[in-house]
Amino acid sequence: MSEFVHKSVLFEETVDALCVKPDGIYADLTLGGGGHSGEILNRLSTGHLYAVDRDMDAIEHCSQKFGSVSEKVTLIHRNYASFGDIIVEYGINRLDGVCMDLGVSSHQLDLSERGFSYMKDAPLDMRMNREDALSAYDVVNGYSRDELKRILYQYGEETFAPKIASEIDKQRQIKPIETTLELSEIIKNALPPKAREGGHHPAKKSFQAIRIAVNGELDAIEPAIRSAVDALSPGGRIAVITFHSLEDRIVKQTFADLEKGCTCPKDFPVCVCGKKPQLRAVNRKPILPSEEELENNPRSRSAKLRVAEKC
Repeated sequence: MSEFVHKSVLFEETVDALCVKPDGIYADLTLGGGGHSGEILNRLSTGHLYAVDRDMDAIEHCSQKFGSVSEKVTLIHRNYASFGDIIVEYGINRLDGVCMDLGVSSHQLDLSERGFSYMKDAPLDMRMNREDALSAYDVVNGYSRDELKRILYQYGEETFAPKIASEIDKQRQIKPIETTLELSEIIKNALPPKAREGGHHPAKKSFQAIRIAVNGELDAIEPAIRSAVDALSPGGRIAVITFHSLEDRIVKQTFADLEKGCTCPKDFPVCVCGKKPQLRAVNRKPILPSEEELENNPRSRSAKLRVAEKC
């Protein structure tokens, strides 16, 4: 396995927001390179951390990284979408804090063979868990033109989704599209000249959309948050970092729903629904990276941190 290098975004802000107690029980649902997890472990004495990641590279890397404190951490190779099942299987009775970093790790982006980057040539893959069946190759070559258009527009917010989907469909009729640079060039050629100039790489939005589709990223967020909140002790906190508007919208709406109390019509004399707020927002507006972090880690530019506390 290659060296797992990853810069944790909003590092101090996230761990500080959890108000880590030395004897607390915590969960990091996106272990990655172990940045946030490592700092949580530094603040624990008799407490424990459950660290989850679908990427075996992350599990193997952190197994070595945390070897000296292995009694304080349980590493779990799973998708955080199944966190509710993990809670039951591992007998987690309470949690004092949970964090999630929804971005793709620097390791995944930089390791060309993983096929996440539109800047490096590699087989079309993009699987966060390399044991999963569906890959970017399957999406690009197997999904219908209309489904590709929907994915590009919905997950990538790509204005030129119809043109890109049509060009992909045209090229794959000639031969299968097999590599990242091949796909990147097809996307670039599908865009009008002005859309190729300046700003983001022409393939950025499309690659994001395909990656989300391959890994089912958006579908996993809400169930993971709800399972985490159910397990939180009163006063426990959940901190979630997002990197684009689609993720942030889901987190914001899920938090807002969990902050609601009674949903009975206003003209009801008494509450009959029995619903009580489960969360309260710690910060109404998301926490953003500092100017120093933006300078040191450009990948943090779109990051937003939302924090809420269990009622």
